[in-house]
Amino acid sequence: MLSMKSKYAIRALMVLSANEGKMLQSKTIAKEADAPMKFLESILLDLKHHGLVESKRGIFGGYYLKKPAKEIMLGEVIRTMDGMLAPIHCASVNSYEKCDDCVDENACAIRHAMIEVRNAISGVLDQKSLAEMVKTQVRKIKKQEV
Repeated sequence: MLSMKSKYAIRALMVLSANEGKMLQSKTIAKEADAPMKFLESILLDLKHHGLVESKRGIFGGYYLKKPAKEIMLGEVIRTMDGMLAPIHCASVNSYEKCDDCVDENACAIRHAMIEVRNAISGVLDQKSLAEMVKTQVRKIKKQEV
């Protein structure tokens, strides 16, 4: 399940993507992303620590994308915020842990099903860029306005 931290991170990154090349203050990002300011500040620091955004201090400071929006994939953002895409640890590539109650994980039908789920999820999220997300959102908003 997608955490609120990931949702707010994605929303904030989409705001920055829609304003690519511009520096935005955290209060502007919070308003546009409809995210609580204090929580968003923590998220922006995490995103900075993981190399997705950069910031400048001062009165004219703010946040901006560290790399192009077309190169930032949703899977990367979610892994940064939540840790793994797999529904259980034994199906994870990056956060693998053997289940305590598993007798033989090679024969475990649950694990193999969850690996298929993980592969399907990552197959979509690792191909979906922030730039695509912004285009889709703009297109849907325009369609509603007509």
